[in-house]
Amino acid sequence: MTSLYFPVVACGGTAASAAEPYDKRWLVVDATGHWLSQSHSERLADIQVELRMGYLVLRAPGMLRLDIPLDVIEDDDSVRGVANIGTQQIDVVDEGELAAAWVTQFLGQPCKLVKVHPEAGRVLWPEL
Repeated sequence: MTSLYFPVVACGGTAASAAEPYDKRWLVVDATGHWLSQSHSERLADIQVELRMGYLVLRAPGMLRLDIPLDVIEDDDSVRGVANIGTQQIDVVDEGELAAAWVTQFLGQPCKLVKVHPEAGRVLWPEL
C-alpha cells in the first residue's frame, strides 16, 4: 500500500517517499492567520505539490510554478508569526511576499503560505 504525503496541508498529495519528512510542514492561512482547509477554499485541492531538487514545487491551473526551498535555517525572527489551527496557536515562518502573492492570486483571497516552525511542537490537525 502506497502512502500519500501532504507537504502543504489541504493541497494535493504525493506518493514520493522523500516527502515523508515534510508531511504537513506547510499550510495556507488567511489574512487573519487562520488555517485554510478545503472547506474554506475548495481550490486548495487543485494545487499540485512535489519535492524536487531541494525545493517544494507548487503548480496550479493558470499559474506559473512556485519553488520554495525545503531546508532553510529558521533563525530570522522577523518572518516568524502565529497561525491558528482550530483552537491551537502554532509558531510559523512566513514564506514571503512572492509565495503570498501566488496563493492569493490562485485562491482569490488574501492569504499566505507559512511553514510550521521546527520548534513549534506537535500540531493536532482537525479532521482533514
